[in-house]
Amino acid sequence: MGWREMRRRISLGLLALLVLSVGVYAQDGGSAAETVEKLRAQLLEVQAKEEALRERLAQLDESIKPENIERSLAGIGSTKPEQLREARRRQLAIERDGVLAQLKTLETSKQRLESAIANAEALAYQQSAQPPVSNKMASSSAKGYQLLMIGGGGLAALALGGGALFYRRKTRSR
Repeated sequence: MGWREMRRRISLGLLALLVLSVGVYAQDGGSAAETVEKLRAQLLEVQAKEEALRERLAQLDESIKPENIERSLAGIGSTKPEQLREARRRQLAIERDGVLAQLKTLETSKQRLESAIANAEALAYQQSAQPPVSNKMASSSAKGYQLLMIGGGGLAALALGGGALFYRRKTRSR
């Protein structure tokens, strides 16, 4: 699997994560305490993906060192080894830039989830302090507010991710 295919798969995975995280709120999730637990689970998933990307970034940083590029091409004979080394360095740099962009997207997603957790915890606290409400309108307005806040954060994260991809493609075309 080439670096483009890997980058495409990771980008699609991140997009799916963002869409699914916004989709969780579109469902009637029950109490705010349940929402907090779901958000914390999503945050753990994002942190795990972030850790995996950081490990890959460390591997790429090690691989891009001139002596490691030289070592990786030691068994390949060529009349122009400088071009081979430069091509390998460019390939590793492009992959590293892709991982960095994905880390930025995950950082945005992590911040959004942390904010949503804080909002959901506040809502859960409010719900626990209030007597049970038999009026469905009051609960639907709180749920609508929560959906509005979280959906806006999800859309902002998607826009940021799309902007990062657009920027990378634009800088690559120069």
